[in-house]
Amino acid sequence: MLARTLASGRVVPRLAAPLVGLLRRGYAPPTSSAAAADDLVIDEDPPRAASPSAATATGTMAATIPTVLQPRVLIYDGVCHLCHRGVKWVIRVDKHAKIKFCCVQSKAAEPYLRLVGMDREDVLRRVLFIEGPEAYYEGSTAALKVASYLPLPYSVLSSLLIVPTPLRDVVYDYIARNRYDWFGKDDECIATKDKDILERFIDREEILGGGPNDSFF
Repeated sequence: MLARTLASGRVVPRLAAPLVGLLRRGYAPPTSSAAAADDLVIDEDPPRAASPSAATATGTMAATIPTVLQPRVLIYDGVCHLCHRGVKWVIRVDKHAKIKFCCVQSKAAEPYLRLVGMDREDVLRRVLFIEGPEAYYEGSTAALKVASYLPLPYSVLSSLLIVPTPLRDVVYDYIARNRYDWFGKDDECIATKDKDILERFIDREEILGGGPNDSFF
């Protein structure tokens, strides 16, 4: 069902389970011989065409829709100074490299946005964390989910979890609306200035000017 929905270019978002329950749940991505054990296989086989004209359309679609995505990807505003500070902090704390990153301005972000039925404007309003094909989070909840993968004291996580989601979102949205005025922005992804952390970015080739990563297109 997921693969057929992706073929139309859009997925109907599925409501996530309560965060407290998800913090206790581990995510086990599917494996295949064509993909790394840590990847998400979206559709291993292209759809079968019923006619030559349909075959041409199918070939075009197969060339544009990726077959393998990675789990635990944080998609953020790559030109935002505040966002970049947050990414650098996560990289510093995440010693086991569980979290990967992608600038929403890059082409590499497009298949992830299609996966959850969102566009760039959505992510510019609220950061997006994609844990798996049917588990994604926005805004303050995305930040909390990322934090759950980090070696933080339990007291810190528990204190954040007791804050009601509507209250967290109000504070998050207020900061997000004013982040450029308060912290500044650049004309290109700020990660280009920190090449020592680019190995954690799935769009690093694109950031460095090498074009879109062939793994995604």
